[in-house]
Amino acid sequence: MRVLRRNAALTLLLMSGVTLAAQEVLRGQVRVDLEPVYGEYVDVVYPLDRTSAHRRALEESALVYGAMIYGWAFEYQVGERARGITEAFELSPLGTIPFGDPGLLVTDAQVRDMRLYLWTDYRLTETQKRRLRFWKSGSIKTAQAIGYGPLGNPVEMAQGISIKKTALEDAARAAVRDMLRGSERNRPKEVRGYIGLADFPSYWMDAGRWTASARFRVDIQEIIPFGVY
Repeated sequence: MRVLRRNAALTLLLMSGVTLAAQEVLRGQVRVDLEPVYGEYVDVVYPLDRTSAHRRALEESALVYGAMIYGWAFEYQVGERARGITEAFELSPLGTIPFGDPGLLVTDAQVRDMRLYLWTDYRLTETQKRRLRFWKSGSIKTAQAIGYGPLGNPVEMAQGISIKKTALEDAARAAVRDMLRGSERNRPKEVRGYIGLADFPSYWMDAGRWTASARFRVDIQEIIPFGVY
């Protein structure tokens, strides 16, 4: 009888439209190449051992979940060649997911074609749920963009995911720039606001560069025109 009541309660919960996973868990998958090639740097040790690859995948997952939940504050100097102003884009994390966070759980791992594919869940705290609701509010706009990073070398390889992070940050810059082109008649001097990831990004190699494609949530707080100066 207790089992029947429990099943009936679960059925009513599902019929009410409440999806526990959607409310409490974020999910994603990352890929780590076990046999990277860095051009002229033939002395790099490879293939990457499974333990190092697993740790790198977890670090990348934590970075992405942090960018989805907390995001970054950004300052963007748009740049103007005619005025001699260089383009500059700076990101400051508003929060991070530390390595070993108990909310980050591995759900599956597979190795195919010298690549590790790692699937994870991240269970949010109540505070994190509130932050995620901010990013999903109606006032936040979304933008898809592509960014690029260097192929890398042994020094960058030792830093784990720094190469992918560079490409992702460049994609964030492109997302803000594209959004400004669609909304501002005149090019501004500076822009400030907040930006976060909407989904797990995709990465691939293109013409000797890491390429990142990502969908962002963007909240522009301040636009400073050239006329102010």
